[in-house]
Amino acid sequence: MLAPIRGVGPAPVTTAALRERLRLTAVSLGYALSMAPSLALAILSVLAVALGPLTVGLVLALGVVPATAVLTAAHRRVSGALLGHRLTAEYADTSDLVLLARPLHWLRDGARWRDVAFLWFSASGGFAMSLVPPALLTGPVMYLLLLVLDPGWVWLLLALLSGPAVYVWWLVTPVLVRARALTERGILGGSRIAELERRVEQVTETRSAALDHSSAEIRRIERDLHDGAQARIAAVGMSVGLAEKLVGSDPEAAVELLREARATTVSALEDLRAVVRGIHPPVLADRGLAGAVEALALTLPLPVTVSLTIDRRLPDPVESAAYFAVAECLTNTIKHAGATFAQVAGSYDGTLLRLVVGDDGVGGADATGTGLTGVARRLAAFDGTFRVDSPVGGPTTATLEIPCRT
Repeated sequence: MLAPIRGVGPAPVTTAALRERLRLTAVSLGYALSMAPSLALAILSVLAVALGPLTVGLVLALGVVPATAVLTAAHRRVSGALLGHRLTAEYADTSDLVLLARPLHWLRDGARWRDVAFLWFSASGGFAMSLVPPALLTGPVMYLLLLVLDPGWVWLLLALLSGPAVYVWWLVTPVLVRARALTERGILGGSRIAELERRVEQVTETRSAALDHSSAEIRRIERDLHDGAQARIAAVGMSVGLAEKLVGSDPEAAVELLREARATTVSALEDLRAVVRGIHPPVLADRGLAGAVEALALTLPLPVTVSLTIDRRLPDPVESAAYFAVAECLTNTIKHAGATFAQVAGSYDGTLLRLVVGDDGVGGADATGTGLTGVARRLAAFDGTFRVDSPVGGPTTATLEIPCRT
């Protein structure tokens, strides 16, 4: 019922087009019926403001404003769904205020005044706009019904004469419903300044998280090099130095020290490869994201089904972030889920990379845990999102989305 509007232009008469217009007519009727609560709340809002200096005005506002928020939330959901765009409220937070102090803050909240503007629109122009589609269809349908129940030339004539109304209904219904949804988005969708402020705040937070993550990665690499390859290379130098001193007096001991140095060198190389894999796995550079995830799945002690529809290479930072996010999710599955199998599915449509990691484990995964929080921070640097659905008893599904244009 709340799917996006698929088209507003003239369309051939097909079953799908008919279903679409009937759906939009039902939505338009719902819009029109909301006139009654909108008008009542609009009048009560005016009374609450007028009686504000009196106690009765404050008490009235404590009922009217939350009721208005409920009604506008329903319209945000409907209009946003029809437009394929989520509409969010931007009310000032008054939860920490005492009850009678809230109305004073509501008076200074621009979002609350936009709600009042919506009430008057819904009770006037919006009502007229939304009444047209059901009104155009009601007459012809009623005449046809009367013709079936009471056959007669009068009902037949009226049904035939109402043909133009059906044609107009076919043409204007998508246009009027979309116009109503766009108007509500303009009123209830929030101000451009508030949206920009929220965007700046989000960018600041994600930049800070990215910098923190980068610093942590640098410290990890330094620690791995210091504790691994650097220590082994220092040991090689000491062994070679001792062998050099013993080569004349005790050749066998010198040879043994050189063997140890060679083995230590091999271990140091493995440590260096591990560090490199932690920065950007070679398989990711060679085979892309899909191939790298498939290779990762083969190394895990758990059956993992991989189904990725990605027909092109993505930017290296995006592939790296997605790969390590999937790896972290699968690591959590192995450590904590008690699962018998896992799966990784995903696709890329040219604008959005979407990956879903799931398992049949016991569920109860904590999205605020250290590992999963790290995944969310990693993706946030790319404006990505990370959602975990893990009811107790399972299954667990983690959804990763990264906007990306190639």
